[in-house]
Amino acid sequence: MQAFLKTGNLGTVSKDKVDPGTSKGNKEKNKHVPWVEKYRPRCVDDVAYQEEVVVVLKKSLQGSDLPNLLFYGPPGTGKTSTILAASRELFGDMFKTRVLELNASDERGINVIREKVKTFSQQSASSVRPDGKPCPPFKIVILDEADSMTGAAQAALRRTMEKQSKTTRFCLICNYVSRIIEPIASRCAKFRFKPLTEDILVKRLRQICDNEEIECDDDALTGLLYTSEGDLRKAITFLQSATRLKSGDRITQADIYNIAGVIPNDVIDSLLTTCRFNSYEKLQNFVQDIMNEGHPASQLILQLHDTVVQLDELGDKQKSVVMEKLAVVDKCLMDGADEFLQLMALCSTIMQQFCCKNI
Repeated sequence: MQAFLKTGNLGTVSKDKVDPGTSKGNKEKNKHVPWVEKYRPRCVDDVAYQEEVVVVLKKSLQGSDLPNLLFYGPPGTGKTSTILAASRELFGDMFKTRVLELNASDERGINVIREKVKTFSQQSASSVRPDGKPCPPFKIVILDEADSMTGAAQAALRRTMEKQSKTTRFCLICNYVSRIIEPIASRCAKFRFKPLTEDILVKRLRQICDNEEIECDDDALTGLLYTSEGDLRKAITFLQSATRLKSGDRITQADIYNIAGVIPNDVIDSLLTTCRFNSYEKLQNFVQDIMNEGHPASQLILQLHDTVVQLDELGDKQKSVVMEKLAVVDKCLMDGADEFLQLMALCSTIMQQFCCKNI
């Protein structure tokens, strides 16, 4: 989603161009706008760290031609923002009438393809914009999270892409390209969006902090990198939430962890200490206390994984047993299993490995 903006384009005000996020006239208007939308790139030149995609799109924009596109990669790397920025440059004020954006995770059935997409793609398109500038004689259909589409819907989409190739271009956006059927993938120019590096994430977050005139500790930025797991959209959302709910004048790592629901390290350490006692009753009571505190099991599993990997008192064999059980528990939780029972099963396995570490 959020692609990184180049430093020169953020927070600059000139006579010819006024940044909508910093101008006095729009400051009150943008006060309640989510930052993920406020700082979304508005043109292709603003998109950085996805050089291959930007070069192809700029060439296509110069010739007012565009192939069918397939964007794939991790969330929060700029896939949706890039195609929206390109569409705005192509169509200008006609953006709303020439672009159809659908989220395939909500509208993923064959009826959507037959009704919405087919009807939209059959409409003719003029080649002149209201401002007199030339406009490409095609429309764009953006299918976000296309890997959630059913097989029947993808098959119907393939036929629509063939029949409406003169009047419509399609852009499919997904996280897993392997879930797109080959007949569709072969009709698209595929582009992989690279995960954003930590340096770029930090620079982007620092720029937003400077633009919003908020103070943020370095530890807080480290916490944002850890909790967002490389997703810039999630990091910006956490930053905005922490700004509203911060406990002092500065945003601290504790504020970020509270917003993200990270379990305190002393709770994880106490859990492992309880496992070392080799008492099922104590372990049951402690796990029940964790559940009563409202900590999510998925977050506990994530942090247990990172902690157990770094434990020196467990050998490779013991760690492998714990990791295998952790994977099984994670799968069961995704299938809707009871959190307390699954955590007890995982912690019991950890307790057994502490007891047999010397064997």
